[in-house]
Amino acid sequence: MGTLPNRLDGIKIVLDCANGAASAISPQAFADAGAKVITIGNDPDGNNINQGCGSTHLSALQAAVVAHGADLGIAHDGDADRCLAVDHTGAIVDGDHIMTVLALALKNSGQLARNTLVTTVMSNLGLKIAMQNAGIGIIDTKVGDRYVLEAMREGGYSLGGEQSGHIIFSQYATTGDGVLTGLHLAAQVAATGKSLRELVSVMPNFPQVLVNVPGVDKSRVDSDSELQALVLQASEELGDRGRVLLRASGTENLVRVMVEAADQGTAQSWADRIALLVERRLAL
Repeated sequence: MGTLPNRLDGIKIVLDCANGAASAISPQAFADAGAKVITIGNDPDGNNINQGCGSTHLSALQAAVVAHGADLGIAHDGDADRCLAVDHTGAIVDGDHIMTVLALALKNSGQLARNTLVTTVMSNLGLKIAMQNAGIGIIDTKVGDRYVLEAMREGGYSLGGEQSGHIIFSQYATTGDGVLTGLHLAAQVAATGKSLRELVSVMPNFPQVLVNVPGVDKSRVDSDSELQALVLQASEELGDRGRVLLRASGTENLVRVMVEAADQGTAQSWADRIALLVERRLAL
């Protein structure tokens, strides 16, 4: 699992193992590191993997963390390559928040290779701002942990990941490892004496609206002048307090419209307006 920056003695953690691959190893690993562990979603029967639990269904973990007065919660997915978290108040801590905490920790210990974090284009603008404020560079890739890994290998970077919780430590692994990620995140709570909520507060969280537009000719998304003009208009209006991402799905016949803004209403308004034009201009 790599050398932790701090043991977890005195830290109470709820683990949601998604009734999957982490059900045995994750509770043992956290207990061996010194944490007081409360486990849910660790009774796999071959059919209940990810059912109402794990990183895709965080409500059970949120409730358990608050009920047990835990310092934080860690959620894996079925194959345990992802990690999302919950702070002591029950608030969700996603992959962008986790990367913020880990990138700052690695920088402070001199282990953040080339002082750079690798993320995808879907990462929240708040992550980019937090990294900029800390003097850390960002490399953006296409969506998918395979692209993150490719960029990390090509550039010799040590940390990368996705908002969904796939976090890669190149020093220890060649893919996401949810147990490794969770251990290192919890270790920062123990090492700093700060709550997870406080650690992630350095990242402003911009409302992010995603609209999928099906049944359109996705091959024309980059060439339609009227559509690109509206995207440019939105980008100029949002300035450095928002952004627009328009991309064709790589696996489905649809176009994804993502808008970030300083407030939810502005993000939703622009996303709906652009999605409507995508539907009209690219209709099959």
